[in-house]
Amino acid sequence: MEVIKLEIILSGVLSIMVTLVAYFLRQLIADFRKVESDLTQVKNTTEIIRTESKGMTDLIHQRIDFLERRVNRIENQTFNES
Repeated sequence: MEVIKLEIILSGVLSIMVTLVAYFLRQLIADFRKVESDLTQVKNTTEIIRTESKGMTDLIHQRIDFLERRVNRIENQTFNES
């Protein structure tokens, strides 16, 4: 009789422990999925920012080139007139 009670108690305890492990594993998997989703969003945002920065940098370089040519033209006109 005592052996049966001990087996029932151990079975119950093991069932509870396995249930807890399964619950925490499920929570862990859900957290990993959230992290994966957040990481994808961060990658997309980073790519957008990088693309915008590259576009702005190209525009600044074009503007600098234009201004350098303009300054050279003005210098040439000024020195040629003198």
